[in-house]
Amino acid sequence: MSTDPGPPESWPPELDALIAAPEHHRLRFENDRVRVLDTVIPAGETTRLHTHRWPAVYLVASSSPLVRRDADGNVLLDTRDAPDTPRPDGPVWSDPIGPHTLENVGTREIRLVSIEIKS
Repeated sequence: MSTDPGPPESWPPELDALIAAPEHHRLRFENDRVRVLDTVIPAGETTRLHTHRWPAVYLVASSSPLVRRDADGNVLLDTRDAPDTPRPDGPVWSDPIGPHTLENVGTREIRLVSIEIKS
C-alpha cells in the first residue's frame, strides 16, 4: 500500500521534474510566480521518478493512455480505466503531484505544456 508523500515542501529537490527527468521535461519560462514546462513522453517510454511541487494548469497537445505509479511502483492512475482522460481540447487543473513515474502505454506521443503556479 502506498504511503502519503507528505507536503510538497518535504519532497527532495533532486526529484523536481527538470532535474530527475530532464529527457521528458524542458523549461520554457520561469519567474518568481510561474514556471512553464514542455513535457514530451513518446509511446512506450516511462519517465524517471520525479515530482511536480506546484499546482498547475496543463494544456494537452496530444494524449495517449498512461499509467502513473508512486515511488513504490503502486498504480495511482491508469487512464485506460478512467472515463475522464485528458484530451487535447482544453486545459486540465492539477494539484501538486508527489513522487511518481509516468508510463505512456499507448501508441501516440504525450505532449503538454504545464503552467505551474508557485506559491
